[in-house]
Amino acid sequence: MAVFYKLIQDNRVNSTHRGMWYGRAKMLDVIGLDEIAQRIQDNTTAKKADAMAVLTEMVEVVKDFLQKSYSVRIDGLGTFKMGLRTSPAPSAKEFSAAQNVKGMRVNFQPIVKVDKNGNRVNQLTTGASARELPKNAVGTEEEEVTP
Repeated sequence: MAVFYKLIQDNRVNSTHRGMWYGRAKMLDVIGLDEIAQRIQDNTTAKKADAMAVLTEMVEVVKDFLQKSYSVRIDGLGTFKMGLRTSPAPSAKEFSAAQNVKGMRVNFQPIVKVDKNGNRVNQLTTGASARELPKNAVGTEEEEVTP
């Protein structure tokens, strides 16, 4: 399976790499719970409605645990946890959530394994390759792009 990329030139005025080219991952579309549930039905004995019910409830349960300050590890996928964006306070006594907490985010760390050479290998990228996104696949002999 290939992850598509598009070539982008660094045109930042003060960049030491100005004029150099980089590959940037390009996503084809967004896959939602409906498509995931359909794929689960296609690959297992579970019905799409059952998979949809479980996935929808999983979202609610993960959200609930995250908002109660738990990390949530989904084996084979990774770990989710909450993060905060805060502004500084002159002292610990002067820090307050109302004044200093500016926002929240969810951090995700994918499952990694250590290979025989001691390198950390992201399990979600294992087996993936990179391929340039076709310039214009409409009306060409390019391979069909499907999820």
